[in-house]
Amino acid sequence: MSQLLSGIRAEGSVVSHAVLEAPWTIRFADRAPMTMVTVLRGRGTLVLSDGSRTPLSAGDTAIVRVPEPFHFADDADSIGGPHNEYEIACFGPDSGCAAEDLSGIRWGSDSADTTALLVGAYRTCALRHERLMRVLPPVLVVTDDPGEACAWMEAVAMQAVSRSAGSQAMMDRLLDWGLVCTLQAWFEQAGSEAPTWYRGMNDPIVAAALQAIHSKPAAPWTVATLAAESGVSRALFAKRFAVLMGNPPLAYLTEIRMDEAEELLSRSDLTVAQIARSVGYADAFGFSAAFKRHRGMSPTVFRAA
Repeated sequence: MSQLLSGIRAEGSVVSHAVLEAPWTIRFADRAPMTMVTVLRGRGTLVLSDGSRTPLSAGDTAIVRVPEPFHFADDADSIGGPHNEYEIACFGPDSGCAAEDLSGIRWGSDSADTTALLVGAYRTCALRHERLMRVLPPVLVVTDDPGEACAWMEAVAMQAVSRSAGSQAMMDRLLDWGLVCTLQAWFEQAGSEAPTWYRGMNDPIVAAALQAIHSKPAAPWTVATLAAESGVSRALFAKRFAVLMGNPPLAYLTEIRMDEAEELLSRSDLTVAQIARSVGYADAFGFSAAFKRHRGMSPTVFRAA
C-alpha cells in the first residue's frame, strides 16, 4: 500500500476550507483521478454523472474516483435550479484554488448553520497509482467521530486560510495524511472486497512472503525460499498463498516484476537489459519474452506507447 500511495500528493490543489450557505451546489470540474471531500460541518449529497447519489454528513470523508465532473449539493433534487452554484477546478493552467478564485465561496465562517468542507484534488503520475485506482469503487465513504477530529482539522484549515508562512505545505500534508488514513480505514472495513494483496498482509503465513517479494522483487525467489520466509513447509505455504491470493507464489512474483518493469520503462532511461537485471532476469531476451507473454507487447513497444 505504501508503494502504491508513493508520489500521490496534494500540491497546492487544495480548497482549504470552503464554507457554504444553503441553497448551494458545487461542481467539481477537474476530472481528477481522485478527489477527497471531508465534511466538517453540515451535510450534502454527492451526485455523479450517472445519477448515483451518496449522502454525506459531518465526520464523513468520501474519496471520489470517476473520470467525469461531479456535484456536491445541499439538495440533490435541485441541481441546475436556483442554487448558489460554484465550480472548483484546481488543475487548470491558471487555477490555484485560492479563495478569491472560487466563484464566491466564502471562507472561515463560524456560523453553525453552514456547511464546511475540506477538499483535496489529487493527480496521479505513475502506473502504480493506476493499480491503486483499479481496486477502489467510484465512491468510498469512511465515517469518523464528527467531534474532536473535525474540530482539529477545521482549526488547521483556518490557519491555512490565514495564509501564514508554511500554511499551504501544512494544508497539503494534512490532506495527504487524511488520504492515507481514509484508505486504510476503508480497506479494513472492506473485508472480502479488499484487494488480495491487502488481505494477504493480514495473514500470518502469507504476509512475510509478500513483504519479501515487494521489498526485493529481483531476488532469486523460489517457493521454498518464500516458504522459509514465512516459517512453514513448502506445501503448506504454496497452498495457502494460492487460496488467499488467487495466484501461485511465483506467478504473483512475476506480476510484481512486470509491474516494476512497466514503471521503469515509462519513467526511466534505463536500457531494456538494465531493467531486465533490476527486476530479476539474467538477460534482456528472457525478460522481453516474459514481458510480451504477460503484457501482450514487447518492452520496446510498451515504452514507445
